[in-house]
Amino acid sequence: MSETKRFVPFVSPETSMAEFTIRALIIGLILAVVLGAANAYLGLKAGMTIAATYPAAVIGMALIKIMKGSILEENFTRTVGSIGESIAAGAIFTLPAFFIAGIWVPFFTVANFLISVAIMIAGGILGIMFVALLRRVMVEDVELPFPESVAAAEIHKAGRHGTGGSKFLFSAMGLGAVIQSLGQFKLFATSWSKIITVGKGHILFRSPDVSPAYIGVGYIIGPRLAALNFSGGVLAWGLLAPTIAFFKFYNSDMPMDFDWATTMVQVWKDYVRPIAIGGMLVGAAYTLWRMRKSLATGISRSISDVKKAATGDFVEIRTEKDISFNWIMVGILGTAVATFFIYNYFAQDIVAALVATVVMIVAGFFFAAVSGYLVGIIGSSNNPISGLTLSTLVVAAILMVALGMKGDAGVAAVLGVAAVVCVAAAVAGEMLQDLKAGHILGGTPWKMQIGDIIGIIVAASVMFIPLLILHEGDIKSGGTGFGGDALPAPQASLMAILSKGIVAGQMDWILIFVGMLMGVGFIMMNVKSPMLVSVGMYLPLGTTFAIFVGGLIKGIVERIDEKKKFNEAQKSRVENTGILIAAGLIAGEALIGLLFAGFAFWEVPLLHIFAEPSFIISLIVIGFIGWLLVRIPVKNAGKPDDPAPPHVSM
Repeated sequence: MSETKRFVPFVSPETSMAEFTIRALIIGLILAVVLGAANAYLGLKAGMTIAATYPAAVIGMALIKIMKGSILEENFTRTVGSIGESIAAGAIFTLPAFFIAGIWVPFFTVANFLISVAIMIAGGILGIMFVALLRRVMVEDVELPFPESVAAAEIHKAGRHGTGGSKFLFSAMGLGAVIQSLGQFKLFATSWSKIITVGKGHILFRSPDVSPAYIGVGYIIGPRLAALNFSGGVLAWGLLAPTIAFFKFYNSDMPMDFDWATTMVQVWKDYVRPIAIGGMLVGAAYTLWRMRKSLATGISRSISDVKKAATGDFVEIRTEKDISFNWIMVGILGTAVATFFIYNYFAQDIVAALVATVVMIVAGFFFAAVSGYLVGIIGSSNNPISGLTLSTLVVAAILMVALGMKGDAGVAAVLGVAAVVCVAAAVAGEMLQDLKAGHILGGTPWKMQIGDIIGIIVAASVMFIPLLILHEGDIKSGGTGFGGDALPAPQASLMAILSKGIVAGQMDWILIFVGMLMGVGFIMMNVKSPMLVSVGMYLPLGTTFAIFVGGLIKGIVERIDEKKKFNEAQKSRVENTGILIAAGLIAGEALIGLLFAGFAFWEVPLLHIFAEPSFIISLIVIGFIGWLLVRIPVKNAGKPDDPAPPHVSM
């Protein structure tokens, strides 16, 4: 990027416009609670959450426009409304682990409720404080595309003025919603897998998920990053899982009907994912090492701004003003003190509590930065928060064992550290995503940060309630609650198993160590993002495959641009139209996915068109999405002498 080219947001820094208003805050808080509760249910059932940015953007935009509010009020409402999902992710990935590990039995006591609220508030505020330090470094990094931030910003801009681009955005939203609905109604299979036998071995081949959102994300991030992410999936499912399954399970006495598909998935969960976690640990360290100068520059700028403001020599631009550095330090220190008391409550050991607090602060900053980096590349929908948390859990568990912690106290202390860091990383990723959207629109960072702090306190205060209702409801229905068939809580179950295994000395460390060596190998091979490859190993293959398909589609569009010899103005029009369509596909699926999550919560039976839907229709759907993302942008390239449009801001 040229040094002389200055970024200009949608609303200029000099513009005075309503932003942090009571109505925007109230709408945002309601959305934070509702979207957080819906995601808590979905995460406990399926181990995944739905990005709340788009529902919050669309609902907030509709309500604020009815009230004749401003686009910055819409931005503020979306920011506060989407933070509930991050609190939900932190809650479902960690709090059920206390029950599954036998620490909180029964799950509800007044003490457990208060501790869970304290964990979520402490982790959330810590994430916001770290984001305030990292914001400039992240949002101004031209190598981070922030696909979902761009999509959210385009929703607001298209809704604000009736440009021609809005028809592409909202039509694609409708299409994404329809495709997701037809998949839920089982008109077509949303995924397909088959065991392929090669000699004495077996490989599980899986199709890309039929997901407009994943394909849209891949289109926005482009072919190179999408290919890097998918390469991890190829390594996991094409090399590691088949090899481990072959040597572990194959023998001549095995029955003919042995279920290799289920076995392969279990191998991926039990062996490949721990290897991926090792790779993520090294990738995270390498990511921060490469960012060291930018991080140092960003922090020094914050300190310098404080000094200049104190002497009256500095007037900060509205769109660049974060929470003041002094308050950031107060927030971090206050969080550290609060978490010390939390950890001392668990461990009943002052030294262990102090060590756990230090680990939490260091790991919190470490993974807040990494979370922001990953959100900048692949969006918060695909941010592997559980993988980052597992990495923290492993480090914390080693230290607790070294300090002599054993039994339930040691396990509780480990889970406590992981819980705070999990919430901090989830909040940091979501907050940075919203700050990037605000950067594009012209929002005021400190107002967005304060709004999210309020949202965190409100969401954290009520998030325990939907978890308790689901847990107790399952038990009353004859189930076992968290960790059972109805509420498997996969991430929390894995964390409970790992923490108990490490504290009891039963952890398979070789898998983590091998993964770390693999990460070192990636670095030696000059892989652009070792972290992204390891994330690809950790995510389901259908997810990374669908993102890769989106990247390939974007590559085809770029090749057509060159073949047709489009000038820069035409390429810009193609780029803008394509991003608007991709953004609409992402938002449409996210919104309708939330609706179907509500149907599941209230146990509303769905129409199933086919008992066993065919994947042939699925291929047609994927092909149609691809055709749409190529045909419409290229068709709207315009004439060579047409004036260049304003480029979609990144």
